[in-house]
Amino acid sequence: MMAMVKQIVTVVVIVAAVVAEAGDTNGVFSPCSDAKVKRFDGFTFGVAFSQKDSFFFNKTQLSPCDRRLSLGSTNSQLAVFRPKVDEISLLTVNSTNFNSISNGVYMVAFAGRKYAARSTPVLVADSQHTITSFTMVLEFKKGTLQSFYWKKFGCSKCSKKSAFVCLNGQDCAVKSSNCKNQGGSIDCNISIQLIFSGTDKKLTPLNSWYELKNLRQYSLFGLYSNIRDAIMNQYNDFF
Repeated sequence: MMAMVKQIVTVVVIVAAVVAEAGDTNGVFSPCSDAKVKRFDGFTFGVAFSQKDSFFFNKTQLSPCDRRLSLGSTNSQLAVFRPKVDEISLLTVNSTNFNSISNGVYMVAFAGRKYAARSTPVLVADSQHTITSFTMVLEFKKGTLQSFYWKKFGCSKCSKKSAFVCLNGQDCAVKSSNCKNQGGSIDCNISIQLIFSGTDKKLTPLNSWYELKNLRQYSLFGLYSNIRDAIMNQYNDFF
């Protein structure tokens, strides 16, 4: 599984809390192991990129940790992250190698073995488009991850931008011809805004879900103009 790691990953953390507890008590660093966490612990999870069918075995979606999947033989790629629990984070993934995945690129977030939480597969790129901005919610119960789900915000912010198109009425996508890796001017690396909900192992509520509304009032470029400028420019006024 780890042989699939060919990504250069940058994590930009947006601190949603005023005071953080000292120390990370979570000693689990594998995305395929179970963890029970408290607020502000590090939490490791993976995101796998592959063809949609690669995430299914006998028509049932399995975790990328499950050996019954043949991800290693399909040019699949893997990114591993360790954000702090209940801090809103912006995760970015280098999309340069996605051209090696045919028939469309989908991604699935996953963590754990006993609970084997995994998101539904979401389209990242096809032959003509690349979706560059995503929001993902991690739902915890008593510190154990229960589920991942993708939060959609529609296409209202991209409908008047010539380089973007609306897919399925819910995703803003860049026309591939406008991406830098195809000679265009737009950096088409993938950006995942990460938020948390539920409770930690001490039953403390995870509040970053409620911070999302406030964050979306501002431009990410305006907040972080000195960090990852090349990526953030295209998202000015998106959030």
